[in-house]
Amino acid sequence: MTRDVDSPRCSECGGRCGHGPGCDMAARGEPVRARLWPGLFVVLEGGEGSGKSTQVPRLAAALREAPYRRDVMETREPGGTGTGARIREMVLGEVGLSVRAEALLFAADRAQHMMSVVPFLERGWVVVSDRHAGSQIAYQGAGRELGEEWIRRLSLWASYGVVPDVTVLLDVPVKVGLKRARGRGVMSRIDKLDAAFHERVRESLLRQAQAPGWVVVPGTAGEDEVAALVEAAVAARLEAV
Repeated sequence: MTRDVDSPRCSECGGRCGHGPGCDMAARGEPVRARLWPGLFVVLEGGEGSGKSTQVPRLAAALREAPYRRDVMETREPGGTGTGARIREMVLGEVGLSVRAEALLFAADRAQHMMSVVPFLERGWVVVSDRHAGSQIAYQGAGRELGEEWIRRLSLWASYGVVPDVTVLLDVPVKVGLKRARGRGVMSRIDKLDAAFHERVRESLLRQAQAPGWVVVPGTAGEDEVAALVEAAVAARLEAV
């Protein structure tokens, strides 16, 4: 089987052998927990106006302080790399982009993004990302109705099989989230889609959150309370490794 020449090498043997990202497991669409490395891969998910962009830097700041004292990388999807920033401009602003092209661009962003994430995990850092595969499954799979399983497999392949150690879903009712999003003043073309689209997104995220490794936090609580709940969820995972 042909493998990408630039894909991350397996942390167990240094090759592309079937033990980690860049190997046959990822090619087959099999998940590879980020626990292959000493770092921790944390993702915050949620619909529009859920508060992710507020909570990611708060969580990162908390993890850098006592009692954790961890090195932390803050990032986001799409747009966590130079290439990703250009893709972000396209998928959030391009008029007339087909839904399949949109899905493939999100996957391309993720493939490039993971190339920058894995080295930090290998060095023992905590990586905190604003969105990852869960969003694409929800937005393109359910919201765009391309099929959640198809998008899941595409996203897992683009991620070299790597899945987060913990995913925190900030859940807010669609009406609340869209009201918050409008209050920001600048809305992307995806923000502007109808309420039915955003309901499908929320329902998909809640379904995904039933899987191990996910924690649901009510995003309607106060900002400080949400921050405390998010930190507690990640702290529990840190203690378990």
